[in-house]
Amino acid sequence: MFQQGELGTKFAAFSEHWRPKVIASLNGQEVKIVKVLGVFPWHRHDDCEEMFVVWKGRFRVEFRDRIADMGPGEYVVVPRGVEHRTAADEEAEVIIFEPAETRNTGNVIDETFTAPQGVTI
Repeated sequence: MFQQGELGTKFAAFSEHWRPKVIASLNGQEVKIVKVLGVFPWHRHDDCEEMFVVWKGRFRVEFRDRIADMGPGEYVVVPRGVEHRTAADEEAEVIIFEPAETRNTGNVIDETFTAPQGVTI
C-alpha cells in the first residue's frame, strides 16, 4: 500500500497531548506522531526499542542516570527494558518509530496516559 503525507498537516489535525497517531506502517513497525506537554509516567518496554525524533519544540527523554534533551532534528533510541519517561516544558511535536501494537505506557497502565492503540490520522 502506498503511503504519503506531509508532517505539518498531520500534526495540525489534532490537539490532544500524549495520544500517538499512526501515520505509516512498514515491516511490522509503526511511525507515530504525538504532541507532548508536561511529564509522562516512568515506564519501560521489555520487548522493543523505540526511537523518538523531535519535529518541533524541545523534548526530553529522562533515564534514571541521564537525560536526553533534544530540539528539532534530534533523536534518541531507548533500549528495550530501560526505564524512562518523556517530558516537555512547552508543547513539542515528536515522531516515534516502534513495533506495531506497542502500548505507549509500556509496562504501566495509567488512566490518564495510556492511549488507545492503532489510532490513525
